[in-house]
Amino acid sequence: MPPDDNSDMAQSRQSEDAGRPNAPSSAAIRDTEEKPGLLRWLLETILMVALAFALAQGIKAFVVQPFVIPTGSMEPTIMTGDRVLAEKISYRFHDPRQGDIVVFDDPTGRHPQLIKRVVAISGQTVDIKDGTVYVDGHPLQEPYLHGLSTEPGGDSIEYPFTVPDGDIWVMGDNRPNSGDSRYLGPQPVSSVKGRAFAVYWPLSRIGGL
Repeated sequence: MPPDDNSDMAQSRQSEDAGRPNAPSSAAIRDTEEKPGLLRWLLETILMVALAFALAQGIKAFVVQPFVIPTGSMEPTIMTGDRVLAEKISYRFHDPRQGDIVVFDDPTGRHPQLIKRVVAISGQTVDIKDGTVYVDGHPLQEPYLHGLSTEPGGDSIEYPFTVPDGDIWVMGDNRPNSGDSRYLGPQPVSSVKGRAFAVYWPLSRIGGL
């Protein structure tokens, strides 16, 4: 019987395949291709999150920062628990000005920060007579008090009082319930964290200051 050529060719191919390493399957190829892509996506995501965090921290440190109001000393202008935004740019060019609402470190340590209104700046003289605040001898127009009277407060301040260099005199709009410069004394400009310019929460109270 003549030899079967097809059988010989099949045996030859089997012998060649036996000596050749196994070829990767299509699934293995897909896995190899997908792993670098997944790793790149993870690295890009981590980088984006890190950059977003760094940007947020930079904005908070140098541009604008949110604060929670801890007391009712500024009511009704700002209510207890309100969230306000304080900008930090303007005070890089000038000191706080009379009328500004500022966030500053609490000298008593009971709260991280306090918020009050600047009533007088360095070199100005504050006096309180008959329920009215005088600055440099002139009665201060304060419509935000809504008729509330201002009393001298603690015994540690002797009026008239001239604000020292590098300090500001701050008072709350809710004068009967505000622990301010009448009790704490003038506050250093260096303790000011920023100028409050808007309430952003709750939604019902969103607006500028």
